[in-house]
Amino acid sequence: MTNSSTSRRAARRFDSAAQEAYLHLWRTYDRLKAIEDELFEPFKLSAQQYNALRLLRSAAPEALTVQGLATRLISRAPDMTRLLDRLEERGLISRTRRSGNRRIVDVTITDAGTDLLDELAERVRKCHDRQLGHLSEAQLKSLVELLSAARDPHEEPGSPWHISDKPNP
Repeated sequence: MTNSSTSRRAARRFDSAAQEAYLHLWRTYDRLKAIEDELFEPFKLSAQQYNALRLLRSAAPEALTVQGLATRLISRAPDMTRLLDRLEERGLISRTRRSGNRRIVDVTITDAGTDLLDELAERVRKCHDRQLGHLSEAQLKSLVELLSAARDPHEEPGSPWHISDKPNP
């Protein structure tokens, strides 16, 4: 098959280079997510819940507000209350309302939550190695830079994920 016939075939599969890149990104997410789901399922934990616990541990001993936690999550949580309810029911987090403003809820990780993260730590490292360990350090750095550049115009200013707010090294 010649390069021109390969190009025509690819052109028919995708409406644009942007669509092709997006669909490859979506497929990659699906494949990597399946590996992550295998990790967390035996612990009755979602990746979103794991991420919330990880963020709360990094803030400890300080609390994060529900809104502060929501803005730091890797993916948006449409129902933060339900996500936090499940973690609290398991004794992994604690929530308290501020006395001066009852609408603000502070969230902290409990010892049980920290213990679960400690139990998962090596498994998570192995999961990431399984997902992306076949790539070199240079490839991983390039991937992070490309993904950051692709995502940046869609990030909220002030978000920890928004690279345009950060000074160039």
